[in-house]
Amino acid sequence: MSMTFLEANAAVTGPGQIFELIDAEVRGVKMKVFKNAPAHLGQLFAGARGHGDKPFLVYENETYTFAQASDRIDALASLLVNTYGVKKGDRVAVAMRNFPEWVMSFAAIISVGAINVSMNSWWTEDEMDFALEDSGATVLICDQQRFDIGAASCVKKNVKVLVVRAEKPLPAGVDKWEEVLPLGDKHPGADISPDDDATILYTSGTTGRPKGAVSTHRAIISSIMAFSARNNVFLMSGTKLKEVDGPEVPTSFILIVPLFHVTGCVPVMMSCFVAGLKLAIMYKWDPEKALEMIEREKITNFVGVPTQSWDLVNSPAFEKYDTSSLRAVGGGGAPSPTSLVGKVNDKVKNGNPQLGYGMTETNAFGPAITGSDYLSHPTSTGRATWPMIVEVRDENLKPVPTGQSGEIWFFGPMLIRGYWNRPDATAETIVDGWLRSGDLGRLDADGYVYVEDRVKDMILRAGENVYGAEVESAIYEHPAVHEAAVFGVPHERLGEEVGVAILPNDGMTLTPEELWAFLDAKIAKFKIPTQVVIMTEPLPRNAAGKFLKRELQQKVVKGELKASSR
Repeated sequence: MSMTFLEANAAVTGPGQIFELIDAEVRGVKMKVFKNAPAHLGQLFAGARGHGDKPFLVYENETYTFAQASDRIDALASLLVNTYGVKKGDRVAVAMRNFPEWVMSFAAIISVGAINVSMNSWWTEDEMDFALEDSGATVLICDQQRFDIGAASCVKKNVKVLVVRAEKPLPAGVDKWEEVLPLGDKHPGADISPDDDATILYTSGTTGRPKGAVSTHRAIISSIMAFSARNNVFLMSGTKLKEVDGPEVPTSFILIVPLFHVTGCVPVMMSCFVAGLKLAIMYKWDPEKALEMIEREKITNFVGVPTQSWDLVNSPAFEKYDTSSLRAVGGGGAPSPTSLVGKVNDKVKNGNPQLGYGMTETNAFGPAITGSDYLSHPTSTGRATWPMIVEVRDENLKPVPTGQSGEIWFFGPMLIRGYWNRPDATAETIVDGWLRSGDLGRLDADGYVYVEDRVKDMILRAGENVYGAEVESAIYEHPAVHEAAVFGVPHERLGEEVGVAILPNDGMTLTPEELWAFLDAKIAKFKIPTQVVIMTEPLPRNAAGKFLKRELQQKVVKGELKASSR
C-alpha cells in the first residue's frame, strides 16, 4: 500500500536517509537543508572522475569520457588560476553554443571558487557589452561567433579571451583553447564555502536590461539533491509509471535547450555530472535530428520546453525512428497544453509525460508531475516536494484559501540569493526569504499547483481575468494547430481584448472563423480570442524556447501583423 504524499515526503527526508533534512540558518533565514549535501560544487565535479571511461559528452562525431572531460577541467582550472590570475569570487563569462567546452568551462570556473557568468548566445554586441560590464568579468571563454560579436567590448574592458573551436586566425593576445590548455596539469584546488556565489544567469527581461540571478553552491546542490529526492517521493506515494516493454537501457539525457538556461544547466547537465550519465548534445533544435539521436544513443530522458515535446511527437518523421528507449518526455518553462499529455502517453511506447515548474530563481526546481498523476491532473504542474514550500498569496502578501487564485511564492535552500548589483530588484522579488514567482495560480486540497498566467501577462478584459494558458490549451485541441500564443491587445472600451497568433500544422489550414466555431463550445465567450493572426512561419521565441508574446502583441498593435477581428 502506497503512502500519502506527505508521508512519502517525510520518509524520504527523515533521519538516517540520504536526503535527510535538518534545521539551519542560511543568510539569516531559518530553513530545512540537506544534512548530507557536499560542501561545494567542486566536490561534485571532482567526483565525476570516478565514472572513468563511461561516455559523458557526445557531440556530433565526438565523445568524451568522464576521465577525458575531467582531464580538461583540471587543465582549464590550472590555466585560469596560474596563467590568467583568476581568484575566488572573480567572474568568468562563458558565451558559446552548446559545445562540450561549455560543460568543461562551467566545472573549471566554479571549482576554483570563481563565478560562472552564463551569457546568452543569442545576444547582440550591445547585450554582450552590458553583461560583461554588469558582471565585471575578467575572462571570457567563447566560440568564434561570440568572439566576433564581443571582441571590441573585451578590448575596451581589458577582458582576457579564450576561444574554443576557432575558425580563423585570432588577434594577438587572444588564446586558442587547444593551443594553451595545459593537459596534464593538476587542479589547483580552492577554499569554497556552501554559501559562496557560484553562478550568474541572466534572466530574459521583458522590459529593460536583464537581471543577473546569483546562485550559491548550496542553492545549486540543493536543487540537484531535491530532484533526486523527488523521484523517490513520487514512487513511494503511488505515482504509476509505464511498465517497460523491452530491454532496460542506462539512463541518459539529450540536451535540447541552451546550457545558459537553467533547465539545460542544472537538472540536465548537472544530473549527468553527478550520476555518471551520458549527455548527447544537439547543435540546434531540430525534431527529426532529435529523433535520430534518441534512436542512435538510446536516450531515456527528453527535457525541454513543452513546444519541443509537441514538435517531437507531431513530427512527420516520428514513426521512422525507434523511441522505445525513452522513459520520460517533458520538461518545463511554460504551461503544457492538456492535449499534449495524452499524446505523449499514447505515442511514446515506454515514455511517461512529465512537467516541472521551476524558474531561474529556483535553480529549475519546483512542483512537478508525471505518469498516472499527470494523466489524472493534465492541467496541473504537480506538487512540491521538500525542502521546497509553495504558497499562494493575495496582493496584501497574505496566503489565500485553498482553491483561490493568487501569486505563487516559493521557499527553500535552492533559491537564488538575489540579483547581481540589483538590491532593488532583490528586495522586490525576495521577501523574508520567500521568492515571488510573478505567476498567478492556485493550490488544490491535495497540494497540486495550477499555473494560470504571469501576473503581468494576465489579460483583463472588461473586468474579467483571462488566463492565456487556459485559452492556449483549448486552442491546441484543434488538430490543425501546431503553435499558439495568446496575448492581450489594448482596447478602448474593454481595456484589453484577447489576441492569438497561430501557426498551423504542415499541410493544414485554419481560418479564424473555423477557430471561433471550434472554441465556442469549449471556453467562455469572453475568453475566445477576438484578434486572430494566422502565421506562415514559426512564432518568435527566446533562447529558452518561450514565445515572445510582447513582440507579437506590439506587431499586432502597430499593424505589422494583420489580425482578423471577430
